[in-house]
Amino acid sequence: MSDTPFGFGLPPEEPEDGDEGKKKDPTGGGQGSGGPANPFGFGPGAGGDNPFAAMFGSMNPNDLGAAFQQLGQMLSYEGGPVNWDMAKQIARQTVSQGTTDGSKDASVGPAERASVDEALRLADLWLDGVTSMPSGSVTTVAWSRAEWVEASLPAWQQLVDPVAERVGLAMGDVLPEEMQAMAGPLIGMMRSMGGAMFGQQIGQAVGVLAGEVVGSTDIGLPLAPAGKAALLPLNVERFGKDLSVPQDEVRLYLALREAAHQRLFAHVPWLRSHLFGAVEAYARGIKVDTSKLEDVVGQFDPSQPEQLQDALQQGMFQPEDTPEQKASLARLETALALVEGWVDAVVHEAAKSRLTSADALRETMRRRRASGGPAEQTFATLIGLQLRPRRLRDASRLWASLTDARGVDGRDGLWEHPDMLPTAQDLDDPDGFVHHEQLDFSELDKMLGEAAEGGTRKPSAEDRGEDGAGDDGPRTDGKDDDGR
Repeated sequence: MSDTPFGFGLPPEEPEDGDEGKKKDPTGGGQGSGGPANPFGFGPGAGGDNPFAAMFGSMNPNDLGAAFQQLGQMLSYEGGPVNWDMAKQIARQTVSQGTTDGSKDASVGPAERASVDEALRLADLWLDGVTSMPSGSVTTVAWSRAEWVEASLPAWQQLVDPVAERVGLAMGDVLPEEMQAMAGPLIGMMRSMGGAMFGQQIGQAVGVLAGEVVGSTDIGLPLAPAGKAALLPLNVERFGKDLSVPQDEVRLYLALREAAHQRLFAHVPWLRSHLFGAVEAYARGIKVDTSKLEDVVGQFDPSQPEQLQDALQQGMFQPEDTPEQKASLARLETALALVEGWVDAVVHEAAKSRLTSADALRETMRRRRASGGPAEQTFATLIGLQLRPRRLRDASRLWASLTDARGVDGRDGLWEHPDMLPTAQDLDDPDGFVHHEQLDFSELDKMLGEAAEGGTRKPSAEDRGEDGAGDDGPRTDGKDDDGR
């Protein structure tokens, strides 16, 4: 995996004449050059002395018109920090080209939809016996890769925009204040180009990821609309291809994981915002390498827009080494580990007596998640942040121990409030957490309720001290002044 946050190459452009399109020659930036093509002609190999040579190709009038239209879209963009229309277009183009093993996207047929629906409904039935949380799936869907792209882009926008916004602001800060007014058009052009470049990279990354994911929760974050349990039949088949496991078992195991995630996100109302908030807090601590931006702005030539692309590809993001940034990262890593550990524990409990290959499938998924699968690598490439639950096994053992010690209700009850969840230190000493005195918020809730009622009722004689027991009088209920 590339260490730079924009390590992905750019996707080749879909031919405008449909199936009759052919690969462009290497000088035109096509696949014949041995790597991903560049739809805008920017970047290495773009054409020697003429930076637009790759864009213009053989100077065919149609190619030339399309190139200028694309360049115009880049320069005229006035939206947010990422050109999401371009991102969607590039993602769909990438999906249409298929994966490296030749697997092509296809519409989901009625039989596949029926199989996915049956698997997700059966998974929910099995989960009823191993968790106190009811089903979180309002609907079940079987998606093609293109449909997954459409459904997940709003979530990607929420995750990526904070980092892209920092780059946009940095572009305006690298010039002295007295020069910013005069350089307004240039800065505006740079921001438009930056939004387009982000859109290209994100679109390429999401398009590649669409060829790998098996559901809507592969990265531990909910990427689909709430209440939609989804599987991608084509990718489910690819996942189990080399496992020597019956396809029905593979589908059921992955359906269990998807349904378990859905229950957690549906019935822990603060969890979604907690996770996305942790990502945003981390993004706020990422600093942009302004010296690199200064070089780009100082030497920027509108006729050579590939300069900005090169800067993005080389990487401009550096996490700040501050206590706040470290705390944000630890909070996010722990939350992801707890989510994945809980899902791993309850799915194994539901599957171990029903699926003969439950252990093998569990280990495959653990390795895929904990060692940095395609989803984690994609996200790390986009914003320099790894969504790797490094302590997945520790978290899974802790949740299993909690089940043994407190039962299903006691285990799941910890999700009622974020302060009740295990911490990173608790993952170091799971036995200590499992057996320490359980927090009980019922008394606090009772006191808060009584306080709220007290604001609306008339004070009694006892409240006014008319019974001779003033504020300092002894309690007769056997509790101390703190209500204990």
